[in-house]
Amino acid sequence: MEFLSEYGLFLAKAVTVVAAVLTVVLVVLANAARHKSDKGELIITDLSEELRDLTHELKQELMSKKAFKAYDKAQKAKAKEAEKADDNEQGKVFVMDFKGSIDAAEVASLREEVTAVLTIADKSRDQVLINVESGGGMVHGYGLAASQLARLREAQIPLTVCVDKVAASGGYMMACVANKIYAAPFAIVGSIGVIAQLPNFNKLLKKHNIDYEQHTAGDFKRTLTIFGENTETGREKFREDLEETHNLFKAFVGNYRPELDLAKVATGEHWYGQQALELGLIDAISTSDDLLLTYCQNNQVIKLNYRQKRKLSDKLAHGAGALTGALMNKFAEKDQTIG
Repeated sequence: MEFLSEYGLFLAKAVTVVAAVLTVVLVVLANAARHKSDKGELIITDLSEELRDLTHELKQELMSKKAFKAYDKAQKAKAKEAEKADDNEQGKVFVMDFKGSIDAAEVASLREEVTAVLTIADKSRDQVLINVESGGGMVHGYGLAASQLARLREAQIPLTVCVDKVAASGGYMMACVANKIYAAPFAIVGSIGVIAQLPNFNKLLKKHNIDYEQHTAGDFKRTLTIFGENTETGREKFREDLEETHNLFKAFVGNYRPELDLAKVATGEHWYGQQALELGLIDAISTSDDLLLTYCQNNQVIKLNYRQKRKLSDKLAHGAGALTGALMNKFAEKDQTIG
């Protein structure tokens, strides 16, 4: 038992030394990488090629050897003909995903993806498909996201938005920019409205004899407050600001989808895909998967995904943490076995 105890103590010291060494290495490398660019990377995936590979594998598995041999020969002949043909004859469909958070922070990646498309796309034959998934969020964030899609419209590049799950409020603000909107039958669409809410702790502060002061310059620098005593004048101004934002939202939607009856659809309500189609909020019922299969028949479908690169220090910290955790777990397992 004394040997096992000494072994456990030695192992604990070893873990400590390893953690210390990793920390020193981390600091040194982090300083060395400090001046390197934090620019992300654009990941390009040829979805058409992936589909061809999948089809080839399935055919090989399911067809007889004779039938597959004939199929494979025909596909190779078709590929040779395609190589001889002018590459410019085939249009490209650029695919992007936007899964938005409350603050629409994902717009940083969307901006890079849109810029990449604008540098290479030919408006006469290429097009863009955006898969939008968002229940909305901050006005300025989603306003900027919608403006990124508007860049494609202004460049006259055909833009399609597909909603598999939800594109409500700010999500629909983005979707309405598209030339055509598709949605799954039970996708949530609409919610053309504005909401703002905040708690007020003024009565609680008064109950505990806590004073709260807030000083502003300008009558409406702050309309409502969390800790101070709100006034009816402040509430009325707050409601006016909400109404103003709603009017801007309705005008934005009406600009891109003038056929909509805004009085009917801009009530803050949301609808499922089939209902949204009847109201004119979308143009057709479909999932993104079906659209991609259709596009792959006559186009080269390319998915773009811009990812921010993690700093070297972040990667090393993660690796060091994982290694230290693994060593500690291994030590704990040995300790439990001894007991």
